[in-house]
Amino acid sequence: MKSLILSFLLSLSVILNAQIKPFRFAFVSDVHIGSPNGSSEEDLRRTVRDINSLKDVSFVVLTGDITEFGTNKEIKLAKQILDSLQIPWYMIPGNHDVGWSESGGVMFKTVFGNDKFNFTYNGITFLGCASGPYVRMSDGHIPRDAVNWLDTTLKNLKKGQPIIFLNHYPIDNSLDNWYEVTDRLRKFNTSAILCGHGHANKAFNFEDIPGVMGRSNLRAKQDEGGYNLVDVTHDSILFTTRKPVSGQEKTWTGIKINKDGYDQNKKFARPDYSVNKKYKRVKETWTFSSDANIISTPAANDDMVFVGNQNGAMCAFDLNNGKLLWKFQTEGAIFSSPAISNDKLIFGSGDSNVYCLNTNNGTLIWKYTTGASVLGSPVINGDTVFIGGSDHSFLALNKNTGNKIWKFDGLEGPVVSTPVLYEDKLIFGAWDRNLYAVNRISGQLIWKWSNGSPVRNFSPASCIPVISNDAVFIMAPDRVTSAIDAQTGRTLWRSKDGNIRESIGISENGKWIYGKSMQDSIVAFAANREPQTAAWKMNVGFGYEHVPSMLIEKDGLLFFGTKNGVVYCINPEKQKIVWAHKIDNSMVNTVHVLSSKKILLATMDGKLSLLQVVK
Repeated sequence: MKSLILSFLLSLSVILNAQIKPFRFAFVSDVHIGSPNGSSEEDLRRTVRDINSLKDVSFVVLTGDITEFGTNKEIKLAKQILDSLQIPWYMIPGNHDVGWSESGGVMFKTVFGNDKFNFTYNGITFLGCASGPYVRMSDGHIPRDAVNWLDTTLKNLKKGQPIIFLNHYPIDNSLDNWYEVTDRLRKFNTSAILCGHGHANKAFNFEDIPGVMGRSNLRAKQDEGGYNLVDVTHDSILFTTRKPVSGQEKTWTGIKINKDGYDQNKKFARPDYSVNKKYKRVKETWTFSSDANIISTPAANDDMVFVGNQNGAMCAFDLNNGKLLWKFQTEGAIFSSPAISNDKLIFGSGDSNVYCLNTNNGTLIWKYTTGASVLGSPVINGDTVFIGGSDHSFLALNKNTGNKIWKFDGLEGPVVSTPVLYEDKLIFGAWDRNLYAVNRISGQLIWKWSNGSPVRNFSPASCIPVISNDAVFIMAPDRVTSAIDAQTGRTLWRSKDGNIRESIGISENGKWIYGKSMQDSIVAFAANREPQTAAWKMNVGFGYEHVPSMLIEKDGLLFFGTKNGVVYCINPEKQKIVWAHKIDNSMVNTVHVLSSKKILLATMDGKLSLLQVVK
């Protein structure tokens, strides 16, 4: 009986593959419009002209990193160039287009129409989706809404339909949830996975599924760039590099189209949750799974929890049981951590608005429209709301009316973080290499600080500054801890000790500055104005780490999350792990510590959870 079933499946596969009619398509990746050397635009124009000259190419697929910084200008220019193609083209974003963008990926979807595609050509179905990341230097991540889309799309395919799946990242641990994709694709007739990201032609095996990384379109150190021509027959897929000026071609790899299916009993490495068995007294009181990514810290009052998601929904939950109470829909992704003042909930959205809602029922009180996405988070002081946006400005708004009090226009990049109030100052970073202090009453610039690097990615933009002893402390992507005079913006000291990126925290007594190293350790500096090296380092064992979620001290305990979904509680005085708990395998946003026994948290994968430590 078993042999008869196998024979039938093989016959079915042969029939389906026979329905594949030979064709050729172009495979372009990592275009990087706006790259510093200025040649990327010409490289893409060359490729477009070359593809138009080839009469046997049916369509074009582009696997992400279309732009360098995801700016609105870069995205619109890329669209203008690609519109010159005389054949259909399909595109997905890369990390530079969404996680690095000033709009949080909103402009990509606005200009190009979508961040996914699904079409069938000559017997093969092509599926492509976004893969983040949605915080500049976090891991790649297939968004929750894309995973849900993939489920629906695969379910609607006819049995045995050949599939080619496309993504920017390789479908391996470059993505924190790679297994969600491979587990799904291995149940279907997946012929190949195509990706970019690595800028070089390379053959892969993604848990038995053949994979191909395509080269960057950039010329780099050569005279011209290049792309791949892909020839599909009824039983194979051949990849040929083509240079668009010289016309040189070289076939470099091939894939035999799968006819036998994949062994469903074969096991592969998966995330390890054994830490939860070690610390059994940590319980998930409740967990809510959103249908979209969450990239912010939830707010809470005595009864309710509030958090937004990437689909643009701001949601309220019962603090005690996690029941959804109300939802308010905006038109853009929400990266902004909401702030509460009495019955008012205030946050920004990718649809260019700052919103104020009634906490009790989610009704709109007011909204203020800006010139671009608002990815920054607000801070409220008295009747004033302070928030930065992607239109290169910072706003002070009346909390009750939404009327503008002042606007600071002196920025050269977007604001994505939370400002800090100190005396008469509002202190914040932007993706323009600078940290700013402006007068919170007038909005006038007091000082501007830079680490001196011309590299925009080293901007102190994701780090929320902490202040002690009249000094501002930051940890930025240049992996340097900096102390800055709060009154003048003068550099007091800088230290490379600890290899810390953007995660920072401060002790309740203001004595210590904490950071997560990029490998396993918590590092502490004395919060002094005199030059410092690390006072102590504690090996926690969380592995490689680079996400900018902050460290929070409460009742003498230090709480923080990691890029792989683990929340830690340590005793900094004893330098001892108190407990750890793994929620999922994605980035934990800055946790909201309600008490030393109750921790509210959200993960990039859309989990919202209340942890409680029981006796």
